[in-house]
Amino acid sequence: MKTELAINGGPKTVKTIFPWPIFDQTDIDEVANIVKSGRWGNPDCGDIVARFEKEFADFCGSRYAIACVNGSVALRIALIACSVKPGDEVIITPYTFIATASIVLEANCVPVFVDIDPDTYNIDPAEIEKAITPRTKAIIPVHFAGQACEMDKIMSIAKSHGLKVIEDACHAHGAEYKSKKLGGIGDAGCFSFQSSKNLTSGEGGMVITDDQKLFDMVDSLRNVGRVKGGQWYEHHYLGCNYRITQLQAILLSSQLKRLEEQTRKRHENGTYLNSLLEKIDGIEPLKRGKGETVHSYHIYIFKYDKSKFNNLPKPEFAKMLAAEGVPCFMGYPQPLYRQPLFRNRNFMCYAIPESVSYKDVSCQVTEKACYEEAIWIMQNAMLGSKEDMELFAEAIRKIQNAVN
Repeated sequence: MKTELAINGGPKTVKTIFPWPIFDQTDIDEVANIVKSGRWGNPDCGDIVARFEKEFADFCGSRYAIACVNGSVALRIALIACSVKPGDEVIITPYTFIATASIVLEANCVPVFVDIDPDTYNIDPAEIEKAITPRTKAIIPVHFAGQACEMDKIMSIAKSHGLKVIEDACHAHGAEYKSKKLGGIGDAGCFSFQSSKNLTSGEGGMVITDDQKLFDMVDSLRNVGRVKGGQWYEHHYLGCNYRITQLQAILLSSQLKRLEEQTRKRHENGTYLNSLLEKIDGIEPLKRGKGETVHSYHIYIFKYDKSKFNNLPKPEFAKMLAAEGVPCFMGYPQPLYRQPLFRNRNFMCYAIPESVSYKDVSCQVTEKACYEEAIWIMQNAMLGSKEDMELFAEAIRKIQNAVN
């Protein structure tokens, strides 16, 4: 006998509520103490921001960390600090948040889209190699969903062509590649502390690096072009005020204490959920085993084959699964190069050659992920119990049974 789907008024399979953000009285007290002190700013009031920067650098195993207002700005100032020039090309993936591409345009550089690996949805190193030209100056690999890119291959390609590597680790707090924290492998690594992220203060960002020269430039760019040892009204570079407040820093410092344990739990739950979903005909978890030793599962992604669900379209399947109580949705609706920004060349940048067009760009794996395959489960759900993971699988089987 078929159980009526929740979307049609039947009982939900998953009744657990997965709160986010997670906080306790310690977080409240830490923030309250800063509020009561009246010393909220940075860098003129106290050293809370500097303390958090050191804590985060130590956590990532990097020499330096520079906090800023968000992950988008972190990527942009890291790219500029790598000495790119107007018109330079930067290789990225079209299966990522718009900021990975828009910050390239903001730096007056040209985004070059290359396709993703069908096993992981991360940038395909073989496609990177094909896209390199004399104008290529940098690669921005995105550790999408918290899954590590194949960094050995990417770093080898970059070294052979003299390219900079900026890791977009905005999904990858605490994740590891061959036991090294992501963000700390390339020339720079960038993180977001936006409200959905695995480490959050509502907004915020960070750049990490081992390079002293790169650190000094990023530090100047986020602080209105000032340099260490200079005067307050002395500006050396075209920076802006991208500093975070002490309120954000103290909250992040408090939240950081939970991150290792939360990451371990997401990793374990993701591994277990893989074992459950791979047994369902028409459902395929993204593959592991390309170098990641810890997966942060900012998003848990699986591939959906509608032919095993009576040709139920992906958007309808996603709605049904969400109605069953699984915090999920269908992910990006289209590749970045099909966004109006790129199709209409609404760049507002002076250095993008008129010959640059994205109308004929086609990345087949990315398009299949967007239009047909990818279903996302969100990171707060990955902090649930083993029983919750079992219920996620049960919800999928319930839908399959109902539609077939």
